[in-house]
Amino acid sequence: MKRIRYGLVGCGRIAANHLKAACACEGIEVAALCDLAPSKGEDLAEKFSLHPVVYRDYEKMLEQEHLDLVAVATDSGSHGTIAAACLWAGCSTLVEKPIALSIAEAENLLSLASKKGLVLAVCHQNRFNRAVQRVKQAVDRGELGRIFHLSASVLWNRGESYYRQADWRGRWESDGGVLMNQCIHNIDLLRYLGGEAAEVFAYTDRLNHPYIEGEDLGLAVVRFANGSYGLLEGTSNIFPENLEETLSIYGEKGTVRIGGKSVNRLEIFRTKSGEEDLSAFEEVPGNIYGFGHTALYRDVAECIQTGRQPLCNGEDGLQALELVLAVYQSAAEHRPVSLPLKEGWSGAYKGRFDR
Repeated sequence: MKRIRYGLVGCGRIAANHLKAACACEGIEVAALCDLAPSKGEDLAEKFSLHPVVYRDYEKMLEQEHLDLVAVATDSGSHGTIAAACLWAGCSTLVEKPIALSIAEAENLLSLASKKGLVLAVCHQNRFNRAVQRVKQAVDRGELGRIFHLSASVLWNRGESYYRQADWRGRWESDGGVLMNQCIHNIDLLRYLGGEAAEVFAYTDRLNHPYIEGEDLGLAVVRFANGSYGLLEGTSNIFPENLEETLSIYGEKGTVRIGGKSVNRLEIFRTKSGEEDLSAFEEVPGNIYGFGHTALYRDVAECIQTGRQPLCNGEDGLQALELVLAVYQSAAEHRPVSLPLKEGWSGAYKGRFDR
């Protein structure tokens, strides 16, 4: 088995989850860490008893380290640029969500990965939850019959202190609002389980966070190409703390609901064949990030070794981004928006809620 030399760009809030997952994967060697504040990389290395080379400049890291896999965990607005540099350097690339903030940047990453024969994966780790995989299996096997509609709900709390931790948060050009940041995992699952989206009608607003540019509430109806419908509800306004993240599916022959902190618990599974043993699919994570990172890394490592596509590839990342951008466009223009989008960028909505 080929040894996979690994580097991580961005040593902030989510970096420890990436590093823990990389260390848990046999065959991955943590060779380099990179952050504009090198001390963050040094602290991470010490925490995991590692001895990587720590860089401040990711371009220098790519030039000197000859890496096989790089994870990009920087601010959302830089994902497209840094991931493109990694692919140009010949590195398979795992990008934190969202894959980029524009359709053009995401499509560029897909094109580069294809031309160079590299793996491009996106960090939608909740796909790997046991509950999610069981429901995906039920949908694919037809256990639920015809799907009438799906409902994705993210009811969370984010206060001013969260946004003050990093100046890119909540900004149109570097992050977007609650849908692009907090809700995009469940938006990915809505499409993963619902199929290809054909049309969106939405409302968005900023009701409770005057110190950010983006939305803190998003409500949308999605029409899927297969004739089913989706409801999307996302907010960071829940008092006084996170309430839930759920995904429900209502079908001709069954009803399922996944809930918990990170869609990690099968709460309802009823079909004509009877009820499922719910306890077999429950995971109890310590935080909203769940347990999916390790499974995600193992999947990506296997893809590098075998050449197959990852469970959440670049196209999946593009489609999740596209759905968020369609919601933004629909809400801004007060009309239904058809998919796929030819273009779109979150930065185009700068000033949207200025009053």
